[in-house]
Amino acid sequence: MSDSKTEGNIDFSLRHTWHKISRMYNQKAAQENLTISIGFILLIVDKEGTPSTQIGPRMGMEPTSLSRTLKTMENRGYIRRKIDKLDKRKVLILLTEAGLEKRREVRDIVVGFNQKLHDKIPKGKLKVFFEVMEKIDVTVDEELRSILRFF
Repeated sequence: MSDSKTEGNIDFSLRHTWHKISRMYNQKAAQENLTISIGFILLIVDKEGTPSTQIGPRMGMEPTSLSRTLKTMENRGYIRRKIDKLDKRKVLILLTEAGLEKRREVRDIVVGFNQKLHDKIPKGKLKVFFEVMEKIDVTVDEELRSILRFF
């Protein structure tokens, strides 16, 4: 990516790289009859179950997209829903055996790609990368708070 207008723009570089990573993961997911959204949900649902209300915010998904994706996962037998015994409003998402198997496949893909990155990038540079990403995250949070104050 070396467009003179965007060169040096951190946000453009992040978006460009994430778009390529997303395309790569979507192509790999398609080979397993999955989507990147299904893959991420398989990875974030924990063994005791995850409240459905926590999944969307963790993934940055809108409720309607999340509902559609969860319905697809339920139809394919990857998840089941369980109503909390104490609070009937709370719905836990649990992985089925088929979901656990798909989770292992997705995890192998993600771990494999991350291992390739770790093999190619020296530890010192990765440490700096994560420090920079933390600063970007904090700065975005600050920007969001300043925007929300106006509304």
